Amino acid sequence: MSANFDALPGLEVPVDRIRRSLADLWRDETGADATDDAKATQVNFVLHLGLATTPEDAVRQFRTVVRFAQRYPARVVVLCPLLHEVPGPLIRAKVYGECFLGRSPADRRCVEFVTLCYSRGARPYLEDQVSTCLSTDLPLYYWAHAFADSSRMADYRYLLGRSRRVLIDSARSPADAPSYPWPNPAAIRDLAYCRVLPVRQGVGQFLAAYSAAAIAEGLRRVVVSHGPEFPAEARVLTGWLGRRLAACGVAPGAAEFRVEPATTGLGIDFTYASGPKEFRWKGDFGAGHGEFEADFGAGRTRLSAALSLLKPEMALSEAMFF
Repeated sequence: MSANFDALPGLEVPVDRIRRSLADLWRDETGADATDDAKATQVNFVLHLGLATTPEDAVRQFRTVVRFAQRYPARVVVLCPLLHEVPGPLIRAKVYGECFLGRSPADRRCVEFVTLCYSRGARPYLEDQVSTCLSTDLPLYYWAHAFADSSRMADYRYLLGRSRRVLIDSARSPADAPSYPWPNPAAIRDLAYCRVLPVRQGVGQFLAAYSAAAIAEGLRRVVVSHGPEFPAEARVLTGWLGRRLAACGVAPGAAEFRVEPATTGLGIDFTYASGPKEFRWKGDFGAGHGEFEADFGAGRTRLSAALSLLKPEMALSEAMFF
């Protein structure tokens, strides 16, 4: 039995009746067939719940996709692999649907879910089964969540190769996931990087008030600090700072970049070779604000600004479409 499969909502149906069961689901719920406009989908989305996923986590990610689908109606396939072989069918299936009202009562959008639980013995048939569950002629997006081993993802080359974007979350992935030789590296997007979009925007807008030369000249050290819950966010923020500072004129190797633990939140600290120049930023997500302090030779500036991470469904949108 799969605890994740059992925890997710839906009506269990025979695998060979998935499409018919989806149609029956809408008739049962509305008393008539849903209109084509209501069931119109914009994307195919595969949520692959890795072996490190708990039932509570599975439900949380499922609801994230539901909220995402309120803005981008989707046909969603959820994959629940089994850690151990168990007696019974190689593949089990559930169907589930939800509808949402838009800006008016006439604007109704529906999302369809097919959840597949499968054993290792079903791997040779899984790609065909997934393809029959997806809508034709629509782009495919693939979210590999909480997988335990990057090399094992090679078993899913159909999804990795066909998908327009492949989403990972380096906060919930093996350490080598960001640098793993994926079949289509250009398609990989890290949800940790997307979550810190408000941080990148805030820091970037603040520093944009100064000249690139003032920021780059004499820079010797960049330290990004992080609380226990944000090591992945600190790592991707460090990479972003390295790229943006290089664009400002910081030569390769001229400045040291470090990631250090802290008690809470995220922080950035620039150290310069001489003079009064400095830049500090501290983000407190619990309090919902960030504090800037800077002196680039023209006097000290202090500023407080609102701060948050992107909501999970918004991070999905950012990773998929931008």
